[in-house]
Amino acid sequence: MANTRSAAKRARQTLKRSLRNRSVVTRLRTIQSQLRSSEKPSAEQIRAAIAAIDKAAKRGIIHRNAANRRKARLNKALAAAK
Repeated sequence: MANTRSAAKRARQTLKRSLRNRSVVTRLRTIQSQLRSSEKPSAEQIRAAIAAIDKAAKRGIIHRNAANRRKARLNKALAAAK
């Protein structure tokens, strides 16, 4: 348990943030698994996944380099599909 009021507040804020971040990460994971499992993902699906990755990286939920790596793999799949 927190010793000070400010530490208690930080604990509450951390709990809220971690729940929000977990939902975003879960959504990203779901989108990417759907893309991998589909026979031939459409360009629109890949662009939506890239937009979701960019948004998560902008908010600091995933690391910028991790986002760039994921986007590069998606763009590579998009180029191979054409």
